[in-house]
Amino acid sequence: MTQKVTITIDGKTIELPVLEATEGLNVVDVRGLIKEGVFTFDPGFLSTASCESRVTYIDGDAGILMYRGYPIEQLAKHSNHLEVAYLLLNGELPNNSQYLEFESSIKSHQTIDPHFQQMFQGFKQGAHPMSMISAALAGLASLYHDNTDITKPEDRMLTAHRLIAKIPTLAAIAYKHGRGEKYIEPNPELSYAENFLHMCFGTAGEASTVSPTIAKAMDRIFLLHADHEQNASTSTVRMAGSSDCNPYAAISSGATALWGPAHGGANEAVLKMLNEIGDVSRVGEFVKKAKDKSDPFKLMGFGHRVYKNFDPRATVMQESCHDVLAEQGVEDDPLLEVAQALEKIAREDEYFIERKLYPNIDFYSGITLKAVGIPTELFTVIFTLGRMPGWITHWNEMLSAPYKIARPRQLYLGESKRDYVSIGSR
Repeated sequence: MTQKVTITIDGKTIELPVLEATEGLNVVDVRGLIKEGVFTFDPGFLSTASCESRVTYIDGDAGILMYRGYPIEQLAKHSNHLEVAYLLLNGELPNNSQYLEFESSIKSHQTIDPHFQQMFQGFKQGAHPMSMISAALAGLASLYHDNTDITKPEDRMLTAHRLIAKIPTLAAIAYKHGRGEKYIEPNPELSYAENFLHMCFGTAGEASTVSPTIAKAMDRIFLLHADHEQNASTSTVRMAGSSDCNPYAAISSGATALWGPAHGGANEAVLKMLNEIGDVSRVGEFVKKAKDKSDPFKLMGFGHRVYKNFDPRATVMQESCHDVLAEQGVEDDPLLEVAQALEKIAREDEYFIERKLYPNIDFYSGITLKAVGIPTELFTVIFTLGRMPGWITHWNEMLSAPYKIARPRQLYLGESKRDYVSIGSR
């Protein structure tokens, strides 16, 4: 029997159906309220389910993250980013032949049209790479606008393959342009993560020298960021896509939302905090500041808005982070020494333990990227690269079922009707 919620408005009783979730909280279907002349009020949509989805499930209290029902811990241990991308797009893990076919398709779409590459020359050296990536993603529409029919499943899947394939190349071009260096063509002999690292740090005409430890850590960063349910950037992609706009434009809108420091810039904020602390001898001083409610200083990378217990991605990322640190060493990098000291305190100090302020994914990914030698301004670009399969999967899921253009309501608190007064009489 369907559950219902009863509310009374101006003496009139209204029944609203409760929609049952396969996991997590059920939701009250409030769509019938508009007939009664009433909207719900939910700033930030924190209590509103904006869509149905079968992609990702999060239980922040229990520290659970699942892609298509698979726990993130199992995927991070046994899978890789491309296999997870296939899982997100298709709903099931691939068999061997399906995986090889998918990998081949991705590799066949990695190159960027030479004429299109010229757009990066319009950006001055030193421009933030996210500005270049956002523009480049939207610019892909110019290459594929006339032959992309979003009503056809095969066209949507081709778009997905193109975006997953091209985002590492675009990211590497942005990085190389910022340094005034020559762009390196993709190498189909390398894995997804190896290819990205080689395009960023390799030398044109020379063989790849990417460390397997670093490639594994980078692939894990991509995998752990591949999707995260209806966050700000994913919701932005869905909202833009609901207008039937070009998919590359919709994805670009997600990238611009991710750029914000409250979203994709969190691991960048971790590095800024480490720079502010500066030296391991000052860690105790800053921990004391963090505990002082009257002090505005905050330790970045601890706790999480969604995960109230622990971040399951951080538990997995910690291993890769320590592997990279062990290979790269921290003796000559005071910021990495600061990070290790903070991690130790957060796991032993009762203040952090009682408040469940454990290191989160941003803490470990930020440290890992720093140890690898990736500049801070590229952190959010790497987040964009990892999140691409999730964005395009949610866009495709929305277009695969009946949907409406997004149109949030508002609580109007402005002036009531008033009459115009001529300028001479004011």
